[in-house]
Amino acid sequence: MIRKVLVVDDDRELCELLARYLGGEGFEVECVHDGETGLERACSGEAGVVVLDVMLPELDGFEVLRRIRRESSVPVLMLTARGDEVDRIVGLEIGADDYLPKPFNPRELAARLRAILRRAGGDGNGDPGILRVDDLEIDVGARAVRRGDEVVRLTGTEFNLLELLARNAGRVVTREELSREVLERRPSPWDRSLDVHISNLRRKLGPHPDGGGRITTVRGQGYVLTRPARRRG
Repeated sequence: MIRKVLVVDDDRELCELLARYLGGEGFEVECVHDGETGLERACSGEAGVVVLDVMLPELDGFEVLRRIRRESSVPVLMLTARGDEVDRIVGLEIGADDYLPKPFNPRELAARLRAILRRAGGDGNGDPGILRVDDLEIDVGARAVRRGDEVVRLTGTEFNLLELLARNAGRVVTREELSREVLERRPSPWDRSLDVHISNLRRKLGPHPDGGGRITTVRGQGYVLTRPARRRG
């Protein structure tokens, strides 16, 4: 597990505080203060996780994230303004793994980073091998997904959601279970992270070859990775 954290934020005082605190928590921290440099360093492959502020000069955090996702699946935690739900949803839709509103407690940031790194690298408790559901092939060891002959690029959070759904294909996995096992926190009425990650998964996986939806919402309960109905005859 790469424990190097890249912090991209133009608030130098905050960066110094985070470097001291996270360094004391066992992380190696690199701080940069503009989007262009942050993009370059995020795509270098040296960081295990990126902490990315939305409000950056010239190249904002959303555009940095869009460009990162063209080249890299490195986990990204977005820092957003407190109370700005739109920023949080947009960040998740673009491909952020998690978000944290400012101001925040550095202890919570450290906990979120550990959870993201566990999700990105696997926690060692999953069974190795290949999961197959319809035309999806999920290589748990390599953390790779194929739909037929096509590679599907997922974030670490999306991969873990898909793996949990695939291991329970055909049955409902509750929101509480998905939140606890993948996001590593209890679900709350105002946290839409899970819904946005599921929406991203639906978009990336596309429909079944027969046109049916792959992930079904069971209102008030959770989600099902569906299996296509077998044709008779």
